[in-house]
Amino acid sequence: MRVHSREVEQAVYRKLEERGVELKDIADIVLEMQLPYHPNLQLAVCLDSVRAVLAKRELQHAILVGVELDVLAEQNGLSEPLLSILREDEGLFGCDETLAIGSVYGYGSIALTTFGFLDKQKIGIIRELDNKSSGKINTFLDDLVAAIASSASSRIAHKQRDLEEKPRDEAAILEGPALQEGENAAASEPARRESGEDAAS
Repeated sequence: MRVHSREVEQAVYRKLEERGVELKDIADIVLEMQLPYHPNLQLAVCLDSVRAVLAKRELQHAILVGVELDVLAEQNGLSEPLLSILREDEGLFGCDETLAIGSVYGYGSIALTTFGFLDKQKIGIIRELDNKSSGKINTFLDDLVAAIASSASSRIAHKQRDLEEKPRDEAAILEGPALQEGENAAASEPARRESGEDAAS
């Protein structure tokens, strides 16, 4: 039986909450990433963007797979040597980044470069998730949160550009017909003169 998209999305929200990740935690990162470029940006906009990217199936599936592996590692539910690799979050283990990166491609190069930055700097909740002293295994989750934040950040960057350009585009649309009429009038001027239409004036 095919799983309904709404059920998948609800599972994603539930998994994030169970692992101690609130949407505001991610929105805080988005705000920090975009505020230098958009000084009037509000946290509410960042929250909306986080919710929007969490509606994407690619990201939903990545989160469900990654979190499940983290939980299984905590429960010793994986075989060796994978269990030890995940528990230690070994530096040469790149499957966590690969899974996360695969989910950000839909938001372009900005999302990809932002992910790389967050992966290195471990901002906000990402740093907390990466801290192994809690006893939890978040080998995949910290990268997935970075993927959510970078995707939401890129989405805002593109949306802001659209908003900035919209007035100019609308002005061009409004000016278009008038300009076209003017061009037609100018083009027909020689013909009217030849036909003597302007003789009376």
